[in-house]
Amino acid sequence: MLWKTFLLLCVMSITIVAAADQPLVVPLWPNGAPGSEGQTSKEVITVRTEPGLSFPVVSNIHNPSITVYLPEKKKATGAAVIILPGGAHRFLSIDHEGYDVAKWFSDRGVASFVLKYRLARSEGSTYKVEVHALQDAQRALRLVRCRAPEWGIDPARVGIMGFSAGGEVASLASTNYDAGNETAADPVERQKSRPDFQILIYPGEGKGINVAKDTPPTFLVCAYDDRPTMSEHLATLFIALKKAGVPAELHIYSNGGHGFGIRKGPHPIAEWPSRLQEWLADLQFLRKR
Repeated sequence: MLWKTFLLLCVMSITIVAAADQPLVVPLWPNGAPGSEGQTSKEVITVRTEPGLSFPVVSNIHNPSITVYLPEKKKATGAAVIILPGGAHRFLSIDHEGYDVAKWFSDRGVASFVLKYRLARSEGSTYKVEVHALQDAQRALRLVRCRAPEWGIDPARVGIMGFSAGGEVASLASTNYDAGNETAADPVERQKSRPDFQILIYPGEGKGINVAKDTPPTFLVCAYDDRPTMSEHLATLFIALKKAGVPAELHIYSNGGHGFGIRKGPHPIAEWPSRLQEWLADLQFLRKR
């Protein structure tokens, strides 16, 4: 009997350690997201296959959440970023446009949060990009600021990053925001929703994205051989930012296509994270305050 007890304790210890190694997942709304009432089905994880690669994707999101990646305290800069993976608003490319990106940031001292937002174009969806997905991004910004003391974050240094469809949502959040509701019973809703910087990687073109002088500093990346309108879209966006007096940096690589995310590869475009690191350092987001 002693060996059985010992074995049970070992299994329990392994389970506890494994659970401790998993990043924290925090629902945006503990009691459910507004607009998702009655939706109780669970998220679905599948593997998507494209020429030369396969990767996991998440769909059927009704309870939006953030997955938390905090840097080591000795590395922490106090900056934070919310990451929105892409997937045509039908699924989320959760690794190379989400978790892997979050690990890259945390290694550089930036707290990062992968947002699972509601998908407007999945089969049977009743959600809208400019309503529910935007609402999720705004709520994530407020939530991170609300818990900033707990997570060692400077609430004045919280940015947003999006890939493809996630870039469309990030753009919407960066041009549609408010100062929060000081009288709200929910402390999260008292926080402002304006990002302090935005990073757009081959972002989707959406409605309601209107650049103004208070649009946050912007970093833009795409490939010339992406769909024909992508490089034109980013060039036009860059010019609009410049005319509005918004600091911006644009990189258009010759090759890379769409959906390259953060991956090692033979093309120079695989080095775009190095350009991002330089930009973040230039804006003082990689320096402790």
